[in-house]
Amino acid sequence: MTRWRSGIRAAVAAILVIVAGLLFAVRLRSPDPSPRQRPPAPLPLRIAAASDLRFALEELTAGYRRTSPMVSPAVTYGSSGTLYAQILNGAPFDLFMSADIEYPRQIAMRGLAVADTEFTYAVGRLAVWVTTSSPLAPEQSGMQVLADARVRHVAIANPATAPYGRAAEAAMRKANVYERVNMKIVLGENVAQALQFVQSGAADVGVIALSLAVAPPVRDTGRYWPIPLDLYPRMDQGGVILKTDAVDQARGFRTYLLSDVGRDLLKHYGFYGLDH
Repeated sequence: MTRWRSGIRAAVAAILVIVAGLLFAVRLRSPDPSPRQRPPAPLPLRIAAASDLRFALEELTAGYRRTSPMVSPAVTYGSSGTLYAQILNGAPFDLFMSADIEYPRQIAMRGLAVADTEFTYAVGRLAVWVTTSSPLAPEQSGMQVLADARVRHVAIANPATAPYGRAAEAAMRKANVYERVNMKIVLGENVAQALQFVQSGAADVGVIALSLAVAPPVRDTGRYWPIPLDLYPRMDQGGVILKTDAVDQARGFRTYLLSDVGRDLLKHYGFYGLDH
């Protein structure tokens, strides 16, 4: 009896081994259905953008993801001059959006851009900005508030690399306050950092991008005075598509940016249209 039971067990074990082998072979021959069920990964889009676009682009890229879920924009912010230098040195960007159209034009002239992809999207504007707790009143004094005796430091972006810094300096000169505040000026790496200097108390007042002053995270924490356009050179802002493998994604985002939806959002953030 014991031998018989042992034989049965051995036979059952052998059958199980054979069945398991057959199932394994079938699985090897059958395609795994799981890859077909997974959605393809979104295509990357690497954008180099001027710092004045920080809040506007956050909303723009969120809207674009909803309309084009197969594209995943990632934005690097900085001064236009710094980003320009990085692109010349081979930084991996697909789309360049500058606060000064001259930088994209130089990129195109150097053969780094896709032909005929240069575009303009807005006219930049300046504002004098203080925190809500500040005793200064730019709404009443305008540019002259910079020369107020209570002001120890005036924050602007670095004119050497930032178009908003050059515009701020030009506005101060045109308003005849530059010589009185020159020694008080502190330079941010870009216009967003100039804003941060005032927010942190490192500066008493800043000459910054209007787009930052009116952005939801900032507008309730400060007060501002829009600087008249005749006090500084016109700031045509533009971009260009770079020669990478993401040209189609860059073209799609550019189309969205220049659509009525994109232009309305830029206007909401204080940018003038190109026809202004």
